[in-house]
Amino acid sequence: MKKGEDFTGITVVFLCHDGKGNVLLSKRGSNCRDEHGTWDPGGGGLEFGDTVINTLEKEIGEEYCTDVLDYEFLGYRDVHREHQGKRTHWIALDFKVLVDKKKAKNGEPHKLESVEWFTLDKLPSPLHSQFPKFLEDYKGRI
Repeated sequence: MKKGEDFTGITVVFLCHDGKGNVLLSKRGSNCRDEHGTWDPGGGGLEFGDTVINTLEKEIGEEYCTDVLDYEFLGYRDVHREHQGKRTHWIALDFKVLVDKKKAKNGEPHKLESVEWFTLDKLPSPLHSQFPKFLEDYKGRI
């Protein structure tokens, strides 16, 4: 059985920032599940028996090679979309996370083409299909 297809999956989504107006995004590579070549903030599926905060810390460590200095839970989203002809459903638990800009780098070059810092008024293109909704839902808080 596949998370998000055979049952509702839970994902922890994080927008990392440096506290000075810069946000960290990754460009999805060909080994990612979907939306190759798009830019997104980062995230990972919650595994059975793990905690949300442990998943947050683990995924940021794996993807960006840095620790969580502070975090804020922003809210959740019901994410309904189609992937390879199948309907999917995920619950996204969204976080804003402070990290050390000097330590952050691409920890998963086999999955991520690039990891770069941007300002919210100068985001790259194309964005992951779910990222504009994230930005809209939390504008004024990120």
